[in-house]
Amino acid sequence: MEQNGSKPVEEVEEKNTTPPSMSIDDMIEQSVGRLNVTQILQVLLTTLAPLFDSQQTYISIFAHAQPTWHCTSSNTNSKISCSSSNNSNICRLSKSDWAWDYPNVHTSIISEWDLECASSFITGFPTTCYFVGCLLGGLVLATLGDSSLGRKNLLCVSLLVMSLAALASSFSPNFWVYSIFRFVSGAGRAPVAITALVLQTEKTCKRWRSRLIMMGFINFSLGILLLTAIAYLTKDSSWRNLYLWTSIPGIACSLLCYFFLLESPRWLFMQGRTEDSIAILRKLGSTTSVVYSTLTINNMGALQKGPKETSSFASLKILINEKWAVKRLLASMLLAFGIGLMYFGMFLGVGNLGFNIYLTAALSALLSLLSYLLTFLYWIPRCNRRISMLGFCVISGATSIIFSVLGKHSYQGLIISLEVVSLFCACMAYNLVLMYTVELFPTCVRNSASSLVRQAMIFGSVFDPVLILIGRKNKIYSYGVFGITVLVCGFLVLCLPETRGKVLCDTMEEQELRDNKSSSII
Repeated sequence: MEQNGSKPVEEVEEKNTTPPSMSIDDMIEQSVGRLNVTQILQVLLTTLAPLFDSQQTYISIFAHAQPTWHCTSSNTNSKISCSSSNNSNICRLSKSDWAWDYPNVHTSIISEWDLECASSFITGFPTTCYFVGCLLGGLVLATLGDSSLGRKNLLCVSLLVMSLAALASSFSPNFWVYSIFRFVSGAGRAPVAITALVLQTEKTCKRWRSRLIMMGFINFSLGILLLTAIAYLTKDSSWRNLYLWTSIPGIACSLLCYFFLLESPRWLFMQGRTEDSIAILRKLGSTTSVVYSTLTINNMGALQKGPKETSSFASLKILINEKWAVKRLLASMLLAFGIGLMYFGMFLGVGNLGFNIYLTAALSALLSLLSYLLTFLYWIPRCNRRISMLGFCVISGATSIIFSVLGKHSYQGLIISLEVVSLFCACMAYNLVLMYTVELFPTCVRNSASSLVRQAMIFGSVFDPVLILIGRKNKIYSYGVFGITVLVCGFLVLCLPETRGKVLCDTMEEQELRDNKSSSII
């Protein structure tokens, strides 16, 4: 019996059983908000990929190094006396006047294929092929992460192709076949780092995101340190062993990722695979009050209205249909171009600094490691993205220009200090731009947009091998160019919105609405 107009009991019960409504972001935040063993294992597995990525990227530092040599005779009739302390005269000496220190073992491709007197273009050609492969491979493969393959499968395929091509490089019969394998390795490697970053970002709650993603960057530096250690231990053996020791573990890692790595729940939601996404959230999640079976997603309507294309370039079509997204993408790519030219140039040019190549590479990796810790433990949680990135680009560019003008023989202590500051700021800018790019774009195009920005960074690195070789005599042509480029491109960050403290958006409409609200508040 009803009293005082009260509603029937059945109606009250029906109202109380109405399924809750929340966004995808809220659902993921509640599911993975508490860190557990499963999430930690997923982080460790995902972040293994950048370790092998860094090794294949910087392996040319040792495999293409100028081998040591010695004089074999003192020919008094020769107009040019032999002096092993002056490597610049090696091409002006007779072959009978000098020999490699390890004549029976080729420690570098330089000695094996007689490239000691080759032009800068030829000597740097395999490295250039690698970065061109990264550029083209990223354009072809990157969008597959948003469409047919998904994050996990793209990561596994890319890592496997990169490692198999590296393994094949160790059996190269000549210089040109070797260059082809380097191209294929670069093409496979292109999506590895950014796909690992996106995958980990989309499986991590906002609270722990920066700290867990930091593991991938740390492993990137550890990969360089491990590569340096392997190169040092095998310095008296063939350069081919270096490829063997770095490629086989990469193949094993790709298989582990395929069988044990979980797909991004965000990407599965965007593909309409709600049940698969919820199943993964159950595996990742800790004890939570979310009842998945009765849950309604309040922005699922927007997802249903979105394009249902599954072609390789579907996400790119979505991206270029929005003017704000195109402008944001172009500004991000130009910014990344300058940072990429500077960052990779500083690492690949360690052999030109006049110090022990193994010590210099190890110190550079440690400096990079320090920058990762500072970036993710302090900078990303607390500091403004845009202003920080602009500051690091300006400082890195300015110090690089200064020491390129002074030259390595003047004020050695000052030159070393400037080099350290320039490299450290380049590392900080590199870290920030990768994380910043992931936050700039919604889930439906995040992998494609982030990969295109990454490709712009790789495009900058394509010029590094030639610039470094040209800059052996005059560093203005290498470090001077690096500094000017990153200095100019750094100001483009002012064209981009701030993302600090913002949740990740899933659709283009959601991203545009949030940006418009932010602009109106400002």
